[in-house]
Amino acid sequence: MSSGLAAETETETDETFTFDDLSVVMGTYNEEEAIGTVLSDIESVTDGKAEVVCVDGSDDRTPEIARDHGARVIEQEPQGYGVAVREAVLSADRPIVVTTDCDDTYPMDRLPDFLARINEGYDVVSGDRLYYGAKTMPSFNRFGNHAFAVLASALAGEQVHDTTTGMRAYRRELIQQIQWTENTGLSAELLLRPLIRNYEVCEIPIEYGERKGETKLDPLSGGAAIAKSICKVCLEERFR
Repeated sequence: MSSGLAAETETETDETFTFDDLSVVMGTYNEEEAIGTVLSDIESVTDGKAEVVCVDGSDDRTPEIARDHGARVIEQEPQGYGVAVREAVLSADRPIVVTTDCDDTYPMDRLPDFLARINEGYDVVSGDRLYYGAKTMPSFNRFGNHAFAVLASALAGEQVHDTTTGMRAYRRELIQQIQWTENTGLSAELLLRPLIRNYEVCEIPIEYGERKGETKLDPLSGGAAIAKSICKVCLEERFR
């Protein structure tokens, strides 16, 4: 896997994607404090050309705000992070799919950089939050994410810097070809299955902002579930 600072362009293709080819997708659950900012940023950066898909299980104003910003909202009973995001990525209509979170932690102004790497020929472009230190992330979570990266690198046989980032770009054909099975650990699965299957994957450093609203993931039980998913996915792929 190529790092963001040393990525080569030898995989370039003749196909060039634009914001008209982009779907930005997310699972949303009671994020009325931040969702408007996130969607406004996407609209501004892409000149309103990108499709936005929200799979929502909220009981606050999140879906109403999303619709007001032109997003396609798919209502779903709350079943966890992975269930919502899996539905979101599979519901995207356009050839390039970008996942993000709806809490305003991810830099939507970097969407052009993700798209540029796809246009260089990469199948997956993953945002590395830890490169710049992720100072806004709670220290326990930051330690856990470094540990996940060490575990995933050892099991996958490729160096991974940020296993659980929520901001990635994918070719839609890849999303459709792989069966996704995890819930809490879906973010790791979305990176590891393509990586072990030898798709072209790179990471690029991104800033990670202060979260708006309350986190929904318990760091202990959630961390254990993610570590279990990393082991399960890597072993399944290595012996597939």
